[in-house]
Amino acid sequence: MSEAKVPLAGVIGNPISHSRSPLVHGHWLRKYGIAGHYVPIHVEADDLETVLRSMPKMGFVGANVTIPHKEKIMEIADQVTDRATLIGAANTLIFRPDGSILADNTDGYGFITNLQQSAPDWDPKSGPAVVFGAGGASRAVIASLLEAGVPEILLSNRTRERADQFRVEFGSRIQVVEWVQVGNVVEQAKLVVNTTSLGMVGKPRFRVPLDGLRKDTVVTDLVYTPLKTDMLQWAEEAGCTTVDGLGMLLHQAVPGFERWFGTRPEVDDATRAAALA
Repeated sequence: MSEAKVPLAGVIGNPISHSRSPLVHGHWLRKYGIAGHYVPIHVEADDLETVLRSMPKMGFVGANVTIPHKEKIMEIADQVTDRATLIGAANTLIFRPDGSILADNTDGYGFITNLQQSAPDWDPKSGPAVVFGAGGASRAVIASLLEAGVPEILLSNRTRERADQFRVEFGSRIQVVEWVQVGNVVEQAKLVVNTTSLGMVGKPRFRVPLDGLRKDTVVTDLVYTPLKTDMLQWAEEAGCTTVDGLGMLLHQAVPGFERWFGTRPEVDDATRAAALA
């Protein structure tokens, strides 16, 4: 009988019952024959540090972090990667043998990799990107687009002050566009990204006019419930290449799984099916 510890990982959030991460990681553990487990963990804000400090002692090698703990985790971690610092939030934790915690952010990696896989003809240097929203997800998207070489980002948020703050933080390649006027600049875009919750099941509809979309524009929506949002439906009818938000969720999970379990998983049709189960 082997005395080797079974590696544990999980996803921490509040609420957490909606998370599809256990479906994805569970699929990979089975596919690659790895003796490990990945579990959802509901954690209240006041208990976050106590839980995190206890997890390495329980056999956990790492964890994903979701709403509302992605910012708070930055204060607790012993070390934070440069990209997590830039984004101001972490979604992936590595527990080291000495119990210390490394916090990373793989959302930007997931976003860009999903685009490259689903829209291989998209060239980041070919022209501007229009980004809707200036929340946490938007920070990861913008950081990754700038790193990829997008020359200009036309950013619009319902509350302009947040978008203005992004321009201060990210620099002159960010141009802020008023929410009521952003439909007028869509025709300039080579890429259009929705990072807001508009269009999600249970949320208000996405109502920005997209009449100016050109056929050579790539349109992606981070919302994946429903998988084909109104925005993607309009873009598809306009002849654009569309990329749904599920792929970002799947690709952002890859680096963590590899660090925790020692195998780099493949994002394929079976992975998507597992996430939608």
